[in-house]
Amino acid sequence: MAHLGMVIDLQRCIGCNGCTIACKSENGTPPGVHFSKVLEKERGTYPNVTRDFIPVLCNHCEDAPCERACPTGATTRRDDGIVMVDYDKCIGCRACYVSCPYVNRAFLPKGSLSKGYYGNSLTPFEAVKYKEFTEGTVVKCTFCAKRVDQGLEPACVVTCATEARIFGDLDDPDSKVSKLIRQSRMFQLLPEANTKPSVYYLRR
Repeated sequence: MAHLGMVIDLQRCIGCNGCTIACKSENGTPPGVHFSKVLEKERGTYPNVTRDFIPVLCNHCEDAPCERACPTGATTRRDDGIVMVDYDKCIGCRACYVSCPYVNRAFLPKGSLSKGYYGNSLTPFEAVKYKEFTEGTVVKCTFCAKRVDQGLEPACVVTCATEARIFGDLDDPDSKVSKLIRQSRMFQLLPEANTKPSVYYLRR
């Protein structure tokens, strides 16, 4: 079984937020809920100022604190490394939410699925997509597991205009992701958390 992971090349990322929109379109998350987002940071001193962009998402950790913290077994890790949430088991206690060092989970409070982006009624698209969620549960990025199970790449990867996101098998030494993480400019977020994330970054 493959161990799926992602590499994000910050040298290529232009902060267009195409990944954020693609994720929204694929998952149909309600207002305020973003599985994929891009953080921005300015650095330098005028007039030599530049901006850094850091796309973030669930890191699908090998040693996932959210999985250990879940009291009902709602959070599990698949054989391919994708961390999932079973909404039928989730009781909304948010233990996983507070245990995630990357703050990449969202809670759906009561009433959050009754309003869309355009007022009190749902668009036909929202009416379909919201059926996949349950109020009172915690939601997160799934690496687009449904797409992956069909042999497709996550929506954020396919949409990235600059090919800054690369997805593949971390256990295959010949895969593109494995070759990229062997570069000297590779790093991971919050290494001190010892979560063994499956998302890697390449420095500018």
